[in-house]
Amino acid sequence: MTPKIEVYTTKTCPYCVRAKALLKSRSIAFQEITIDPNDDLQWDALERRSGMQTVPQIFVDGKILGGYTDLADLDARDRLESLKAG
Repeated sequence: MTPKIEVYTTKTCPYCVRAKALLKSRSIAFQEITIDPNDDLQWDALERRSGMQTVPQIFVDGKILGGYTDLADLDARDRLESLKAG
């Protein structure tokens, strides 16, 4: 089964752009959720869920994978394909 991938971003985040580009380049489907940088309630809820205070925040089947650096590390180790197949 294909895992559900959610990428929480802001409109002006360069690492968010990189994360989305990397996933697209590997043909990995994801849902983008754009966070308003001025909405403290959204940020607080996201931080409680992930323990992170930065974006992008990438979740796989509801579990935090991490940010762009974590995603790029998986790619460098040829492990992104696992996000296609589960």
